[in-house]
Amino acid sequence: MATLHVDVVSAEEQIFSGEAKFVALPGESGELGILPKHTPLITRIKPGAVRIERTDGSEEFVFVAGGILEVQPHRVTVLADTAIRGKDLDEAKATEARKLAEEALKNAKSEIDLAKAQSELAIQAAQIAALRKFLKK
Repeated sequence: MATLHVDVVSAEEQIFSGEAKFVALPGESGELGILPKHTPLITRIKPGAVRIERTDGSEEFVFVAGGILEVQPHRVTVLADTAIRGKDLDEAKATEARKLAEEALKNAKSEIDLAKAQSELAIQAAQIAALRKFLKK
């Protein structure tokens, strides 16, 4: 069985490192699915869930708040701005952070404040969506 090595890292820590049969994640232009022997690729990734199908058939979920993806034929590297293991996601914290981002959006006094609030709101919405997807499993 062909496999690929997957590394998901953030500035703080290595979140996942191991062999997998398949990886799915939110690319800049849409959802990406990566199998062994994929064509080399480098792209930005959007906030959302990275789904890793391990060689034993189990799945690992990681929320990423954006970053860079590098794909080689037998290796996938996700360099995430922020990454949280699916099992560590907290819906109450994410919902509260989303409310704070919505409030910041309403109170934005400059275009920079507005852009920051919009970015944070998008990240929190993606985190809540990833969390709900993860909890369904």
